[in-house]
Parts: sequence; structure tokens; C-alpha cells
Amino acid sequence: MIIRHLENVKTVEWGNGVSRRFLVESDRIGYTITDTVVRAGTKSLLEYRNHLESCYCIEGSGEVVDMDGNSHPIVPGTLYSLNEHDAHYLVAGPHEDLRLVCVFTPALRGDEVHDLDGSSSSHY
Repeated sequence: MIIRHLENVKTVEWGNGVSRRFLVESDRIGYTITDTVVRAGTKSLLEYRNHLESCYCIEGSGEVVDMDGNSHPIVPGTLYSLNEHDAHYLVAGPHEDLRLVCVFTPALRGDEVHDLDGSSSSHY
């Protein structure tokens, strides 16, 4: 059995926020669960080439925008799933941080961060 508390998990500055990594590859569960904060007013071009990701919004607001320009609002109670390694923009609303519970499969190592230089999607 694994029991973890937010204040005791690895926290990674991922580029436009922080990701608290509750479960990682070394836990041998097969997936990762994170508590991720996206800083208010940020826009991140992301892509997970080696992982599938699903995110459930628990605080704040924002949007996920696909590469065709379709915008999908994110508010508490919204889940979005990147089930085809979809490149996307993750945009946090201008006035408050966006907080997501995210599941990755296969599991992350736990030290991954994004390169948000803007020239291409950040990926891992």
C-alpha cells in the first residue's frame, strides 16, 4: 500500500507551474498521478509523445485548444483526455491558477519538465 500526502511528494517546476508527483515509475503501479498547478495567465504548447494523459479540473479555469484552433473551456468538474498524443495549448485563465489532477500512462519517471521556448511543442 502506498500512502502519500501533498506536502511530502516530489514537486517539479514544469515550466508554467508546478506538478506534484504522487505516483511515478519507480512505484511500479504503471501510471502516474499528479496534482498540477498551471499559473494564471500562462499558455503552454504541450504534447506527450510517449504518454497518454487525462486531466480533471478541481480549481480555477482555463481552456485546452487543439491544433485546429478548437477551444474547450476547463472549469471545475471538467475532464479532458489526450488519447491520441494530441499536441495542444493549455491556457490558464487570467485571474487565478488552474489546478488539475492528471493521470499519465505509462508512468512518468517523475523528473520530467517542459521546454517552453515556443519553437515547437514541449514533449516527453
